Amino acid sequence: MSTRGERARRVGWWITLAVASLLTVMCVCLLFAAIRNDRAISAQLGTATATVDSVAFDRTIIHFETPDGIVHSPANGVLYPDGLAAGQLVRIEYDATDPELARVAGRSATLTLLPLGSFVFFTWLVAGPLLWWIRRLNKRADAEIPAAA
Repeated sequence: MSTRGERARRVGWWITLAVASLLTVMCVCLLFAAIRNDRAISAQLGTATATVDSVAFDRTIIHFETPDGIVHSPANGVLYPDGLAAGQLVRIEYDATDPELARVAGRSATLTLLPLGSFVFFTWLVAGPLLWWIRRLNKRADAEIPAAA
């Protein structure tokens, strides 16, 4: 095999490993961010009844009123919105010092474990065999070089 082919396989192996590792680190960071958000909400807990304004793929927008009479609508939506529909009333918990941080009452970061864990599992389910196949090609090419010389 040519040096160019070996180099391409080596680069492909490192890129595959880097992408899979980066996706895994991102998922772990998302889990820790969800835990941090839950702790912030629990530290200064405020509760309210919110109205669901819209449900989209990337966020669920709500609005609620705090005891001081100010209506808040978190720009990033509510945390853990699974199963909500527009127009629905829902109990929420929010950080009293930062009402932009709100979650559906009774839900927590444990709800992120299944989707993030599944994503990491399938990432490595694809990356593992790909890394093995590239490594096998490299070993086969290394074995052919002495035979050709």
